[in-house]
Amino acid sequence: MTLAPRLAARTASASPGTAPVKRSLSRRAAGLLVIALLLAFTVLLSLAVGNKYIPLGDVWTALVNPGDSYAQTVVDSRIPRTVLGLLVGASLAVAGAVMQGLTRNPLGDPGLFGVNAGAAAAVVLATAFLGVGAVGSNVWVALPGAFIAVAVVYLIGGGGGRSSPIRLVLAGVVVTAVLAALVSAITLSLPGVFDSYRYWAVGSLAGRNPQVILDVLPFILVGLLIALALSGPLNALALGDDLAQTLGVKVGRTRLLGALATTLLCAAATAAVGPIGFVGLAVPHVVRSVTGSDHRWLLPYCLLAGPVLLLGADVLGRVIVSPAELMVGIITAFVGAPILLLAVRRMKVPA
Repeated sequence: MTLAPRLAARTASASPGTAPVKRSLSRRAAGLLVIALLLAFTVLLSLAVGNKYIPLGDVWTALVNPGDSYAQTVVDSRIPRTVLGLLVGASLAVAGAVMQGLTRNPLGDPGLFGVNAGAAAAVVLATAFLGVGAVGSNVWVALPGAFIAVAVVYLIGGGGGRSSPIRLVLAGVVVTAVLAALVSAITLSLPGVFDSYRYWAVGSLAGRNPQVILDVLPFILVGLLIALALSGPLNALALGDDLAQTLGVKVGRTRLLGALATTLLCAAATAAVGPIGFVGLAVPHVVRSVTGSDHRWLLPYCLLAGPVLLLGADVLGRVIVSPAELMVGIITAFVGAPILLLAVRRMKVPA
């Protein structure tokens, strides 16, 4: 006789809690749809804006009903740049979210593992001693350089099988500092190397060979798949290593796979367009205000929001000093720096 009242009481107490959960899910789903629509609009802007503005209606016509018009020719010429922006923006934003989850550091950046420094050092060494000068050939030079740098970071930070977020970050700082000094020494000693290197190091979507897209696409797709598969383990890792292990998460494997995903994404993006800062740092912070720290929502949001920021910055760079243009890396720095300052001010640091 007492079982029914107990079940009724539990149902009554549980039912009010289901409404906020449903509202939260619907709000997140609606936000994801809004960002998807914003991304579609940003893609159209990227195809429309340039030295010659093409009306959005003509851009849409060129996409859905190709012809032989002048607008079609201009739109076709801008498609590789836009696709590259989509891939790089998604890669950097997702890599930043994964890095922040791995290190439990809200100011974590994909470059913490020495990815950018390794890619830059490889490009400089190849230019100086192997005669590699073409931007397109930098992809196959920068990728192994980034992987070697991350491997060294893991060897230093994971010595004795005791890897931890702090040890890995410190190892990344050391490796980055050494490689940055190497890059400075070579570029300052060899002006010809500096002239070739600076066109890649500035970070730009312009002037890249469309073949670069096919070169980096497999690395980006694999990195995104690994990152999205780690959404659950990253949630558990946020609770601490000990609690994550009690929940059945293999902490070491999660960190290794997370580092692999981050390296694939960041190395491919850096190799393709050069180092672009603040995207991996700024986007997860903005997205987290909507999704919270749940990586099951955070990563898909970053997948869409990253290209919105990067393509939007690229379009803005074409407009500000038209008919010339500012490099997208400069625009993202101006956009990301205030977000970084705001994030630092909102951090609660224990006394």
